[in-house]
Amino acid sequence: PAAGTSAAWIGLAGKVVDSAIIVGTLIATTVLAAEARFGTAYGAAALLASMLFVLAAEMLGLYRPWRGNESVTRQFIQICVGWSGVVFVLLLTAYGMQATEDYARAATLPWLFTVPVLLGGWRLAAKFLFRRLVNDAALTRKALVWGSGELGAEIADTIESSPMIGLQLVSYIEDRDFHPGPYLVSPPGEPDFTLIERLELMAKRGDFDVIYIALPAAAKSRIASLIDRLGDTTVSIFIVPDFFTASLLHGKWSTLRGIPVINIVDTPFWGVDGLVKRIEDVVLSSAILTIIAIPMLAIAAAVKLSSPGPVFFRQRRYGCEGEEISVLKFRSMTVCEDGAAVTQATKDDKRTTRVGAFLRRTSLDELPQFINVLRGEMSIVGPRPHAVAHNEYYRTQIQGYMLRHKVKPGITGWAQINGWRGETEDVYKMEQRVEHDLWYIRNWSLPLDIKIVLLTIVRGFWGKHVY
Repeated sequence: PAAGTSAAWIGLAGKVVDSAIIVGTLIATTVLAAEARFGTAYGAAALLASMLFVLAAEMLGLYRPWRGNESVTRQFIQICVGWSGVVFVLLLTAYGMQATEDYARAATLPWLFTVPVLLGGWRLAAKFLFRRLVNDAALTRKALVWGSGELGAEIADTIESSPMIGLQLVSYIEDRDFHPGPYLVSPPGEPDFTLIERLELMAKRGDFDVIYIALPAAAKSRIASLIDRLGDTTVSIFIVPDFFTASLLHGKWSTLRGIPVINIVDTPFWGVDGLVKRIEDVVLSSAILTIIAIPMLAIAAAVKLSSPGPVFFRQRRYGCEGEEISVLKFRSMTVCEDGAAVTQATKDDKRTTRVGAFLRRTSLDELPQFINVLRGEMSIVGPRPHAVAHNEYYRTQIQGYMLRHKVKPGITGWAQINGWRGETEDVYKMEQRVEHDLWYIRNWSLPLDIKIVLLTIVRGFWGKHVY
């Protein structure tokens, strides 16, 4: 909780500094420009620009806590991308309101080009200062990890690869090296110690300040022994739970009237969040259907004239909670498979029509699914629905596969914008798609949905693996 609170405060501080730079720079450029005077028009532009940039920076991940391996160049590129979007909206707004004459170029142009430099500059300075503080021995805690298997190794690697978290790994003890009897041979004249006794001695000497115990629940007696031995020292003790399955590590702690529980998988869309998600779907799908109505009519005519068969292809797929829904698509093949066995489309598939090949590559065949969204069967953003036959196969091949059905399927999703779309000719590709789908369910937020929609517009309509 403390780490989460710190991250929230760091993010808030970043937003305040960014807003102050955007507003302050415009005030400075209007003061320096002889023909400009900071007033209502400039104030409105500064306020709108700061709000838009904070939203864009949130979606680009610029307010996440820093880790030592993050690239400064990459951050500056993200700043330029976000600021370019802000400038585009400002120009569009000014032209739309016919207010361009209210702004002097001598004030606005220096502002537009100076802001991204200052936004990147303060981050570079802050990162440099923070790194100097972290490297200060007085501000760095020495950590020891006592673990087993992949979990213990992951904790140790995380500490070593993330110097910005203020921890220095002094030792990693693999639990299989534990021995209840004399284990460590001491120098001549000193008694031999067991590993736990030597650990206690190291703690009292101040060789480490914090210990992370990453052992399975079955080793509860060893965990209790470690805690008991270190209870007579000032070492901070952290338990990293491993409840027999790695999937529990993705869980979130909550309480049931004071009783601690771990939420492993649940739908994020209930209560207020469910209402927000539905409003998002209705507003976006209505607006998009209005825009694409004429292109859809043209596509429907092309499908009908290019080959015999229906315009729409309806396929049974699993929706929320595993209920069957009928998903709409423009027909792109000469067949309409929807039985116990469905063959995925492949490169140069002979079943694909000439019009259908173009529709599939550009994802235009998916446009009728906005009707599914409006009907409440799908969402704009969510895990892509698969044919029932594919679901029945992969649910036996991939652990946790059906958990992706805790939410409504989507037209686009986290997996798709990260490259996991199109043909899944092996189980590994489907595993990656499922992993991304479950990450989305666990980390959903409205800004994340907006980010996915925007990235879909940029990179999601054309895929080299989509046939």
